[in-house]
Amino acid sequence: MTFKSFTDYLLLEKNYSALTVNAYQNDLENFSAFIKTEFETHTINKVNYPQIRHWIVSLVESGLANRSVNRKISALSTYYKFLLKIGEIETNPLSKHKALKTSKKIQVPFSEDEIMKVLNDMHFDDDFEGIRNKLIIELFYTTGIRRIELIELQLTSLNLDNKTLKVLGKRNKERIVPLLNSVTKTIKQYLISRSKLERIADADMLFLTKKGVKIYETLVYRIINDYFSLASSKVKKSPHILRHSFATHLLNQGADLNAVKELLGHTSLAATQVYTHNSIAELKKVHVKAHPRSEK
Repeated sequence: MTFKSFTDYLLLEKNYSALTVNAYQNDLENFSAFIKTEFETHTINKVNYPQIRHWIVSLVESGLANRSVNRKISALSTYYKFLLKIGEIETNPLSKHKALKTSKKIQVPFSEDEIMKVLNDMHFDDDFEGIRNKLIIELFYTTGIRRIELIELQLTSLNLDNKTLKVLGKRNKERIVPLLNSVTKTIKQYLISRSKLERIADADMLFLTKKGVKIYETLVYRIINDYFSLASSKVKKSPHILRHSFATHLLNQGADLNAVKELLGHTSLAATQVYTHNSIAELKKVHVKAHPRSEK
């Protein structure tokens, strides 16, 4: 069964990223294989909710987290909404489905001291990879961009004269983020080192491996994990935690929530407010310490 018309719709009309569209297609193909095996049904257009429920139960029993199961169901639901839209089906079998309960993930940001320890005190080799790795960490922490956004940066994304970076976010939405002077300095060092690579295959891309090809997700994760493992005892050390730290530290310093929302590329304040709990904790400390009625 082909899902080309659906994936074209997501890419061209809904402006979903290629990464998201691929994930949706994989989920649909896996569901198709499941109902073919379990129910000898060759099209998912005609399944009913009990059959879908059987698939959901199998996913849960396989040990998949509820959050991941919900994402797969969301892909299937989006597909049925598309079929409704084009008149292929009359009812969405998932219309009354309720998402599985998930526990709220507590994202613990790096402290300012931990980040300064990495950027100021840690040794970065004065070669291509050392300069590149330092720049990747600096960009994550000073711009709050997502991992996939960093990977997809092109040379044309940079405007060093204006000290800005053009970022292509979710659903191909562009935003401009400012660059600090310290970061532009590292960028210039990196560009010089990059130009000296023996071979460059992906010439348009900003971040490359030493073999001259575009960097990839696991490499970026490994860079962050390796450096911060030397500076932090936190369980999770990832690009997203650096993004989380960026937002939290700005809010702790009194940054406007709407401004942080724009920098992060969020479409609603609700998404940005996730980062405010640490700011509130910081405010409580200040309040308790400074207020005359506080019990010292």
